[in-house]
Amino acid sequence: MFAAIGIEAFDELLAPIPSELRFSGSLNLPPALSEHAVVRHLHSLAAQNTDIDSALSFLGAGIYDHFRPSVVGAMMSRGEFATAYTPYQPEMSQGMLQSIYEYQTMICAITGMDLSNASMYDAATGLAEAALMATHILDRSEIVVSASVHPNYREVVATYLRWTGYTLVEVPATEGTTDLDALRSAVTAKTAAVLFQHPNFFGGVEDVQAQVDIAHAAGALAIATVDPISLGLLKPPGEYGVDIVVGEGQSLGSPMGFGGPLLGFFACKKQFLRAFPGRIVGATVDQQGRRGYTMTLRTREQDIRREKATSNICTNQALIALCATVYMAELGKTGFRQVANLCLQKSHYLYSGLLEIPGVEPLFAGVKFFKEFAIELPSGLDAQAFCDALLEKGIIAGLPLGTAYAEYSNALLVCVTETKTREDLDLYIAEVREVLVSIQ
Repeated sequence: MFAAIGIEAFDELLAPIPSELRFSGSLNLPPALSEHAVVRHLHSLAAQNTDIDSALSFLGAGIYDHFRPSVVGAMMSRGEFATAYTPYQPEMSQGMLQSIYEYQTMICAITGMDLSNASMYDAATGLAEAALMATHILDRSEIVVSASVHPNYREVVATYLRWTGYTLVEVPATEGTTDLDALRSAVTAKTAAVLFQHPNFFGGVEDVQAQVDIAHAAGALAIATVDPISLGLLKPPGEYGVDIVVGEGQSLGSPMGFGGPLLGFFACKKQFLRAFPGRIVGATVDQQGRRGYTMTLRTREQDIRREKATSNICTNQALIALCATVYMAELGKTGFRQVANLCLQKSHYLYSGLLEIPGVEPLFAGVKFFKEFAIELPSGLDAQAFCDALLEKGIIAGLPLGTAYAEYSNALLVCVTETKTREDLDLYIAEVREVLVSIQ
């Protein structure tokens, strides 16, 4: 091979790298281990992590500890799904294509939208793709986003827009929800879309109709990021006029998994079909009239000319989308609503119990919430130190908000899902009370 590429030694391949940047000498590697010894070593490393099996977790902020029915894992581990690749050949891929088609149908059902694609990487990339889609549809140069949208999502949108010449305008969130007056002032004839989250990053329920109306009054699109579980109780986005809906589908049957892999769902109104990113699987019939499935739209740059492509995302999260499909099919309409209602009731129970503790106050008084809420700890108490103290008691207390919002350094975002029992919630309240007494 060296002769074929015109070199005599491996070091010649490294010539473009300055010598001072290259490692010299011998690597300090430990002696080789047997397979059994390696497995034991890996187990010892894994045991240093705290996970939701060894601790009681109230952490949310985009990735959630929802119950995962056994049938979900059983289905996604089947070889025909776990090893399947992109179903370019429909005659060989009917099972995978049908699962994607069913996924799209269910996403449309819960969001109230006309179209769903085969999925995106995650909610953050889905929101960024939606923002770009809006600029292409309207040929406008600005995107307006609320500060109550997940900070990671806003960061990904900013990264996408930074190199495309478009402008991202951020409006503040006052008292835990979007400042509507600031939003009205920010939306102009240059605005391609208004981006908001419902429930928002703080868990608060937004005035979504007002934001949709503000966007549409300026001729802009309204783009919502939603928690799919909340749609078991809240009005679907399609009913309040949203143009594009995205969200994180991890809570639909996928484990938390150290933050991945994730699932971005993406749905929109049918008039935006030709601007849609990703893939769409459709149903048809063959020459004998038998039902069949095939990819009907592929708008990525690998499939068509680059200048015609609507996205450079070159795949979809088919296996994670299968998890979501099996999860929603297993729960059905009644089960889906029940999970949402349990999240609502249990989170409000915990919220009320925490507010009875001296020094604990609501961060945003009067804000309605679904399954997450923000509390303020006693003045001068750092939320991270508080979380560290609770972790020693086997409780992951939540997310210190100061990591993303410097002004809330003594505030905590707490999440409650249907997996928590009354005993879990009462234990959390008791331990919070004890920790606050001990560290003040």
